[in-house]
Amino acid sequence: MGHHTAAASLSVVTLIVWAGLLAFAGAYALAAGCRKRRRWSGRRSVSWYVGLGLLGLAFAPPLAASAHHDLRAHMVQHLLVGMVAPLALVLAAPLTLALRTMPVRYARRIVAVLHSQALCWLIHPLSALVLNVGVLYALYLTPLYALSQQHIALHLMLHGHMFLAGFLFTSVIAGLDSGAPTARWSTRLAVLFVAIAAMQRLLSGCIAAGGRRAAGHDLAQIQAAAQLMYYGGDGPNLFLR
Repeated sequence: MGHHTAAASLSVVTLIVWAGLLAFAGAYALAAGCRKRRRWSGRRSVSWYVGLGLLGLAFAPPLAASAHHDLRAHMVQHLLVGMVAPLALVLAAPLTLALRTMPVRYARRIVAVLHSQALCWLIHPLSALVLNVGVLYALYLTPLYALSQQHIALHLMLHGHMFLAGFLFTSVIAGLDSGAPTARWSTRLAVLFVAIAAMQRLLSGCIAAGGRRAAGHDLAQIQAAAQLMYYGGDGPNLFLR
């Protein structure tokens, strides 16, 4: 893909993402404002807007353009999209706000769907672990990363998956939103430790060893990116503990 074509595509994507984030910000503000009898927590509202702001930053032109060819910028973007922003958004308890704002009959239907067998399997901590960490193994241990640098659509699909998987994993481990099934605390903690160990294994044993040099990055850049991910991911993980 040519440089100018990629830059133009990323600019369009940035505008679409920012428009979507503004829509979610407005929807949350509207829902929070509807709660007149019992005011919604201001801290949760701030957390929501911080999370949306971090997503907006992740797709801002300087970082988004650099992330397409610089592995260090890619890791910063991944931290924002897959870990830090999802944590802030989960702390805002959007599902709880939605269930408390909508009519009771609709809220009951949504809760029933969340407790269905298929959804219970999807939001189990182990399933969330595979969706969140498993794709990273596929990304960095196969030609998938190199392909994502050549095809903008695949690049964006991977970031979409990272966000959704990161949000799901964080939500399942934190267990803050009412209405959704919650696994036992010991199970969630055990899965969190497994996720941390799996990430450390991936970063120290594969990326830091230069496994992605074939994608066009030198060893120093790979090691710097691995360190960013290694230490940058500690904050959200420690918070979840």
